[in-house]
Amino acid sequence: MTTHHHSSDGLSELTELMRHEEELPSRRASRQVDPQIRRARRRRRLIVAAIVTAVVLATTGGYVGWALNAPVRSPVVTSQTPQVSAPAAATIALPSDGAFAISISGADDYLGTTASGIWASSGTDEPRSIASITKLITALVVLDAKPLADADDAGPTITFDKADHDLYDKYYVLGATIAAMPTGSSMSQHDALATMLIPSASNYAEAVSTWAFGSQWAFLNATRGWLDTHGLTGTTIVEPTGIDPRNTSTPGDLIAIGKLAAADPTIARLAATPSLSLPGVGAMSNTNDLLGSAGIDGLKTGNLGENSYNLLYTASLDVGAAGPLEITGVLLGGFSRQSADHSVLTLLGSIRDGFHQVPLADAGQDIGAYSTLWGDTARMVIGESASILTWSDTPITVTMETTTPAIYADGEVLGSITWTAGPNTETAVIEIEGSIEPPTAWWRLTHPFELGDS
Repeated sequence: MTTHHHSSDGLSELTELMRHEEELPSRRASRQVDPQIRRARRRRRLIVAAIVTAVVLATTGGYVGWALNAPVRSPVVTSQTPQVSAPAAATIALPSDGAFAISISGADDYLGTTASGIWASSGTDEPRSIASITKLITALVVLDAKPLADADDAGPTITFDKADHDLYDKYYVLGATIAAMPTGSSMSQHDALATMLIPSASNYAEAVSTWAFGSQWAFLNATRGWLDTHGLTGTTIVEPTGIDPRNTSTPGDLIAIGKLAAADPTIARLAATPSLSLPGVGAMSNTNDLLGSAGIDGLKTGNLGENSYNLLYTASLDVGAAGPLEITGVLLGGFSRQSADHSVLTLLGSIRDGFHQVPLADAGQDIGAYSTLWGDTARMVIGESASILTWSDTPITVTMETTTPAIYADGEVLGSITWTAGPNTETAVIEIEGSIEPPTAWWRLTHPFELGDS
């Protein structure tokens, strides 16, 4: 006879035991059950408890493993691109009397491509008397015929005769500025030009121009040719000093003349010299009392009395840009020297004030945040302070680029923010402030429905 052994798992055995339990008598009857039967019941109960415990432990172990290793959702980011308002528009203080024009080089990216021509002007461009600004033209014409090698070149020696000496009395009677010129005295061309330009000595202007060309007729002929060559059709010169009001020019022509003068090393240096002392002449002071103010470094004054104060000037104006603005300006027909000087300084000040260093951001400035389901947070901040130079009300644009952090650690760089205004661009890093730690095991075990990456 063959006996078949049937294997059974825990659940089958549990079912069988429960079936036998149903066949047992009631409790009252069980008190009279044989002790052997009681022992069998106890053994069955122990087996049931062991099986249930095994099933629970197996199920719990699987959940714990899943909960501790299940993916969690990434931190949620909220951010905003910070905007920067443009500064107020610049208010340019245009002179109220006479006529003026100004040219600005080195600022085309801020002021426009026409700035190096005539950037601003007021009054008419009709010819006006230029007075002693004439002497600047005289110096340019003389140096065109008798050039000096550089600003340190003394040039040839000029000896003054009796006719030159008589010029002192001539211009004294006319009320012009004069300087000593004894008969038989001599001076280098460089120093003679200095005496003509710095204190504006009229007798030296005529003496030097006659020396260079042989006669006043020849000088005036050369001057007309020089003006034609440079296209200065709005300028008329009838004598070398400016004492004659028929020496006239326009603001536009004078801007061009000012640039030619500033480009000549000898004239540029002399025009920037506040004072000078020469043998036979003595101490001299420059008639341009604005030298050194608002970056002004030249060129020439001129006046024939009330309402005829003129200034042709150059200035190197520091506005905070990579380099200073190179300015050539002219004011014709000012009421007085004081009013003309005030107008020029106010104009230059208003240009300088039109440039702004605009604050963009402070280090640590909030622009966003990260948050997690398990309550951990971190901030998105600008990593460094920044500012930008702008002109007037130039708009400031902002762009921001970020990436997903790799480890969400304090100081981790996750992008950059860039501001642009005119020709200038500033960039700062964006980083995390604070760290996001992974969720704890307890949070994982107690938040099963918040696990998963979706």
